[in-house]
Amino acid sequence: MSEQELIESYRHELHLHCYRILGSLTDAEDAVQETLLAAWRGLDGFEGRSSLRTWLYRIATNRCLNFLRDARRRRPPEPVPPFDPPEPSRRGELTWLQPYPDELIEDREPGPEARYSTREAVELAFVTGLQLLPPRQAAVLVLRDVLCFPAGEVASMLGTTETAVKGMLQRARASLDKHQARAGHRPSPRERELTRRFADAFTAGDLDGVIRLLTDDAWLAMPPAPHEYHGLDAIAGFLRVTMAVPVPEGFTMTPTRANNQPAFVCRHGDGPAGLMVLTLDGDRVRAITRFLDR
Repeated sequence: MSEQELIESYRHELHLHCYRILGSLTDAEDAVQETLLAAWRGLDGFEGRSSLRTWLYRIATNRCLNFLRDARRRRPPEPVPPFDPPEPSRRGELTWLQPYPDELIEDREPGPEARYSTREAVELAFVTGLQLLPPRQAAVLVLRDVLCFPAGEVASMLGTTETAVKGMLQRARASLDKHQARAGHRPSPRERELTRRFADAFTAGDLDGVIRLLTDDAWLAMPPAPHEYHGLDAIAGFLRVTMAVPVPEGFTMTPTRANNQPAFVCRHGDGPAGLMVLTLDGDRVRAITRFLDR
């Protein structure tokens, strides 16, 4: 295998790495393309002081950080609903968040220092939590706790010291743990039955049936729309309005998976209607993330 072919063989794992930091499938693809192009162009200057994998992750991580620093992320336009929605509980900032297809996730044996498995580290609670961290903290946490790069290598990648890396990691872990505790992202063993009941109630327009399946502190988000509805009353108020709007015949919810979570491909009479990802908590649904981008 030539060196260029070897570089190309890392495309998939670099794509997942960039997605974690950027939270967007589209932005991750752009970052990977830039990474591989820079690697191909700089191959003659690669001196082998680190492994090829470490060198590539250094390029990819800094491409992601530059991407965020330069504000090149294009926030998607806010969609205009065909109805007058109730006032949201709040307006979310992470409107660029996109789902990651499960078929692109490859299970890899985590290193001895890994705090998260490959699949845990792509769940929406984890990726969303990363978006809420300062970018360099997010990069340190992924490089250390997911990919298990030694602190010295991470410091070299980011042009800083091991002491600084340890400090950033400590702060990032504390912030992410708080976010994940609020998100309740652990799936239930009865996932299949719960998600089937949810889909049956939703497609039938059974508002009470949907609400009965939610936790008391459930929330609903709809990237790229910033509207978020927190609590049963707020969610019920929103769904009551949306379910009153006539939709084309043949609305369906086909089971799939995204971000290591149960999901549905939504379709109606005139085409795709987005992707709905559920976050489960025991025998209830803790969060509904309806990705409106078709």
